[in-house]
Amino acid sequence: MNLILLTPEEILHERLACLRDPRRLRHLREVHRARVGDSLTLGVTGGGIGRGELTLLSDDEARFALAGLDTPPPPALPLHLVLALPRPRMLARSLEHVTAMGVKQITLLHTRRVEKSYWQSPELDPAKLHQHLVLGLEQARDTVLPEVHLAKGFRPFVEDRLPALLEGRRGLVAHPGMPQACPTGLSEPAVLFIGPEGGFIPFEVERLLAAGCQGIHLGPRILRVETAVVALLARLF
Repeated sequence: MNLILLTPEEILHERLACLRDPRRLRHLREVHRARVGDSLTLGVTGGGIGRGELTLLSDDEARFALAGLDTPPPPALPLHLVLALPRPRMLARSLEHVTAMGVKQITLLHTRRVEKSYWQSPELDPAKLHQHLVLGLEQARDTVLPEVHLAKGFRPFVEDRLPALLEGRRGLVAHPGMPQACPTGLSEPAVLFIGPEGGFIPFEVERLLAAGCQGIHLGPRILRVETAVVALLARLF
């Protein structure tokens, strides 16, 4: 991790932090190979970033003398990502990738080609979702957690929620065979739809286009969802 992300409860006072989480302690010892006296990059969830000196490291606790956590996190992307729910393993990687790239609003959507069993996956447990989001923040040196929304019905989402999402935002549907190539260097807020393995069915594409979205493509190659997500974000912004 490029950032040790602390919770507000781990800040004992403005100059002292203490963490006891086994995963982060193991990372400090085995990856950072940290020693007392080392200066490390720290951040607090929802807050700023700064440096801290490691004053204690044991099997069950680490303490830091804080030098101030007043550097703001990197700016968020002006994007709401609507992602057809991927298979569980791909979901985990995709969440980490998009969080690292600065997406702060994510909707996981049910579409025709999404297996219904995916909605029973342990990866959708709030604690598991939180874990993947934190990993993405640690990678990117960010502190602001994305919001993840679940939409288990395509039609209700398009009819009831999409009109409000598109107010003041450009709607984009990434799908093979669309007439326009993915734009670059967007400056306005956007809503980006990415389908499941196999893509959206024609009815779904028609409904999204009728709602005011624009169809875009990344060329003739068919990409895995986790690859397409990164490629689209990198191109758009």
